[in-house]
Amino acid sequence: MADHDYAHKVSPVAAWEALFRAQVTMMRMLAEDFPSQVISLTEYDVLYTLSIQPERRMRIRDLNTRTLLTQPSVSRLVDRLAARGILSKSVDPSDGRGTIVSLTTDGFEVYREAARVHGRTISHEMSKALHPDELAQLLALCDKLRISVSGGTDDCVVDTAPEAAAEAPSAATAE
Repeated sequence: MADHDYAHKVSPVAAWEALFRAQVTMMRMLAEDFPSQVISLTEYDVLYTLSIQPERRMRIRDLNTRTLLTQPSVSRLVDRLAARGILSKSVDPSDGRGTIVSLTTDGFEVYREAARVHGRTISHEMSKALHPDELAQLLALCDKLRISVSGGTDDCVVDTAPEAAAEAPSAATAE
């Protein structure tokens, strides 16, 4: 059967199930092998999200939409990380009802340490299964799906590899 014939026979549900099961399988492996004794994989998700934002900070309501957690879980996690000095919280100067969450200097170092090892694990597993052109295609397809589902907005940066974000100098350290 030619490739184009096969493509017409795959249902959207089957494609979704394959994507979902691949993601769950990878997440389970990554959770088991997560490299940090200081933060969990869930906490890493929040630190990663903040690390790729301008000035490593954002409103907590925006953080809620860009992580894999529910709003109450994000609030509790932010409070725990702030108590440990990994994050800081402040009132949004443009809207006193909002809260700005920032990655502290110590928090960024915690993130970088975990990201170096975590990024190598991700790179190893992804490169073991997919060739560079397939990785590019996967990225493009996932971005296309995410943008379509979000109503055409592309306000989520997802193309920064954890190891690149961990190694890249920030605006604060590049001066």
